[in-house]
Amino acid sequence: MNYVKALVSAILAGMCIGMGGVVYLSVDSKLTGAFFFTVGLFVICAFGLNLYTGKVCYVFQNDLEYLLRIPVIWFGNLIGTSITAGLILLTRYGAAISEKAAALCEAKTADNFLSLFVLGIFCDIFIYIGVEGYGKIPHETGKYLALFFGVMVFILSGYEHCIADMFYVSAAGMWSGDMLVRILVITLGNAVGGIFFPVVRGWLSKNN
Repeated sequence: MNYVKALVSAILAGMCIGMGGVVYLSVDSKLTGAFFFTVGLFVICAFGLNLYTGKVCYVFQNDLEYLLRIPVIWFGNLIGTSITAGLILLTRYGAAISEKAAALCEAKTADNFLSLFVLGIFCDIFIYIGVEGYGKIPHETGKYLALFFGVMVFILSGYEHCIADMFYVSAAGMWSGDMLVRILVITLGNAVGGIFFPVVRGWLSKNN
């Protein structure tokens, strides 16, 4: 297993999510922002990059080496989102992006851990739907609809995506011990949501 390649791929994936976050924070329409945010995940799926919220869905369908790669991917995604946030803050759009990101982060700090965990679960259910649909649906139109609608629904519903949240926190400059714990709670929720559907689908197929 090449951890360096896994890390670099994860950094690129984190940068893609960060760029999706920039678009989301740059437009006034939440619907438009949700649509264009999806471009980040589209690039990740199209080029086979490592995104924690997608890869964690398949831990029970793979071996121990795959599981050990998951924390590396999470850390790489953190680096990638931080790079994108740091670079965008150097531009003339930085102040406006940071202000909007701070508003999102304040909602997270005001929330309780159970709420963040549950919102994380629902988020990754839709991530799984999008990623699995993109990978398995044979028709091109269906692949893209699954991906775009899966991502758009979780954004418009206000569900918590730990990697996107890494970007928002970095852009807002609001990292703290408490915020890290909140991101980890969301990370755990994402894992539960992402694992739930494939595990249940596997059980159903074995009992048919």
